[in-house]
Amino acid sequence: MKTSGIRAVATAVRAFSMDAVQRAGSGHPGQPMGLAEAGALLYCDILNHFPQDPSWANRDRFVLSAGHGCLLQYALLHLCGYDLSLQDLKDFRRLDSRATGHPEYGTVPGVEVTTGPLGQGIANAVGMAIAERMLAARFNTDRTIVDYCTYVIAGDGDLMEGICYEACSLAGHLGLGKLIVFYDSNGVTIDGSVRLSFSEDVRGRFRACGWKVFEASAYDIRRIRRVVRAARVDATRPTLIILKSVIAKGSATLAGSPLAHGAPLGREDVAASKRAMGIPEEAEFHVPREALAYVAERKPAWKENYEQWHRAFRAWASENPQKHAEWQRYHQAVRSEDLRMPAFTVGDQVATRTASGKILEAVTAQLPQVVGGSADLLLSTSTKVSGLRAFSADDPGGRTIYFGIREHAMAGIANGIAVTGPLRVYCSTYLVFSDYMRPSIRLAAMMGLPVTFIFTHDSVFVGEDGPTHQPVEQLASLRAMPGLLVLRPGDAEETVVAWQMALTRAGPTALILSRQPLRVYGKDDGDFAQTLRSGAYIVSDSARRPAAVIVASGSEVNLALETKDCLGSDDVRVVSMMCRELFLKAPVAVRDAIIPPGARRIVIEAGVSQGWEGIAGDSGLIFSIESFGKSAPLKDLSSLYGFTPALISAAVREAAPAAASSVSAPAETRVSTHTASPREEEEKEQRAESAEEKP
Repeated sequence: MKTSGIRAVATAVRAFSMDAVQRAGSGHPGQPMGLAEAGALLYCDILNHFPQDPSWANRDRFVLSAGHGCLLQYALLHLCGYDLSLQDLKDFRRLDSRATGHPEYGTVPGVEVTTGPLGQGIANAVGMAIAERMLAARFNTDRTIVDYCTYVIAGDGDLMEGICYEACSLAGHLGLGKLIVFYDSNGVTIDGSVRLSFSEDVRGRFRACGWKVFEASAYDIRRIRRVVRAARVDATRPTLIILKSVIAKGSATLAGSPLAHGAPLGREDVAASKRAMGIPEEAEFHVPREALAYVAERKPAWKENYEQWHRAFRAWASENPQKHAEWQRYHQAVRSEDLRMPAFTVGDQVATRTASGKILEAVTAQLPQVVGGSADLLLSTSTKVSGLRAFSADDPGGRTIYFGIREHAMAGIANGIAVTGPLRVYCSTYLVFSDYMRPSIRLAAMMGLPVTFIFTHDSVFVGEDGPTHQPVEQLASLRAMPGLLVLRPGDAEETVVAWQMALTRAGPTALILSRQPLRVYGKDDGDFAQTLRSGAYIVSDSARRPAAVIVASGSEVNLALETKDCLGSDDVRVVSMMCRELFLKAPVAVRDAIIPPGARRIVIEAGVSQGWEGIAGDSGLIFSIESFGKSAPLKDLSSLYGFTPALISAAVREAAPAAASSVSAPAETRVSTHTASPREEEEKEQRAESAEEKP
């Protein structure tokens, strides 16, 4: 290691950070300038990586949890030879530049996860470290083919966020010794001195969580190198390295100032800073010759490590054909037709959470790459799989993760496991607590990660636990999230389809499951399992063209069927809509076949009505719940909210088909009509045009 070469690369990082932010007119130059030496050391000397193959299975992982400092990573990726052009850096934060305002997974090779929301990256890194331990336990023999470290750069903001404490507590408990976090301790936040809001003993906190803790100057290159080596020696505990740094180090006037956190330094400061660094003032994105030479000098070692691993992998594959075949299966997409699922019988009374548990038993027996757990609710969420050992420091081959009461970290860790590949991960809790997980679920959707989020206790019909445990608005909230597939099956057979969709999807899925038993109902659509993939299907058809269609999801499908019986009419159809968003995206012809134009729509769901207006259509009725719940038995709540066949059928009869206002109903329940949306008007026009074109 040449310290002069590292310092030359650091100078290039500072130049890139100043110039890119100045050009963009926005950005965060402070952190990349303050950690330039540490970043250069990490990329040039510490990381086991190969820029020509950024998805190499045994590469070290690097997570910039403090994602606002993305220019640190972008500059080093570019200098090391990853596919990130100088023009992208010049176009930092501009439309279509891959050098986005925060690191984005899938945009730039070498960016392992999307970061920006503070604390998320640390949780993701814990998941990556768990994945390494699990894969190593399964595939390593006398030859080691899975052996990588996960490195993180985090700041004060990361450490203050609650998700960080949750994740780091679990990491210490699990003894994730290949997790190494650099804490950029620069003493400032956006608002001023860090002492205004943060005075805890970070060293003591992490030691109490079971971590090794070291300290070093961010500019003592040899000391940092020695500390990293010491961290690697003890593989039984994760490591925190506290780096004492100066924000915007190298800036002529703003070094150490909070003003350097998130704004350009200004032309005068940039010019003065360049003079002090020995950079020509007129030179933009300057790279010292010694920096180029040092990176070129390091590339053969990166290549040799890469090729050496591949030689070892080929020898391992030859010596262990069964393990190699399993490795390949892990890396293949799951096909629903290959899965043997449990069968259920019409008339059975099965909570969909219980059905999910039986399905999970079958899935984990067939797919050893499926791992997961819950936030201390394995039994309640039916995710305790018999025969699966607990993942622990002593048993890294276990597949059940005991996340503890750490919902937010659980979701962030699951994202880290998923993004590492090739494991398929699930996690579970009550639906009402999805609120704790929402930022992590959002990032899973943004990155398109195949995480299965299992949410049980899906409505106010949880009962006696009361409003704190009864979800009302959570379904609407999750459905509003782009990229998240929200599935609320109505019975055990639909739950099978939901799991098949989740396991074969390249993106996150939320399974919304009932606590209470639900009757497995007969289905008039003999091909319902396929039809349901468009979001909805006909459960019970009418004897003649339907004048009314009752649409429901989840536990309310059984209620819809009973309501149809109460109405006693032969022109009522019942539709189960497991995924409203998929149905709304289906072709008009598919939607019209299930809910014919002109038929009156009656929607039943035990949650807020938001979003159902697009299904209810003209003069439709929506039976929903617009208040928080109450602590009472399920039967009493059903009567209180009007969710009984007798009450709903009476309200349907009372409401005239062309009603223009809400009809009477219990105060806590909303029974509303709906007028056509612009989209519905557009679809009407499309149908009319289609009709005119027919001979």
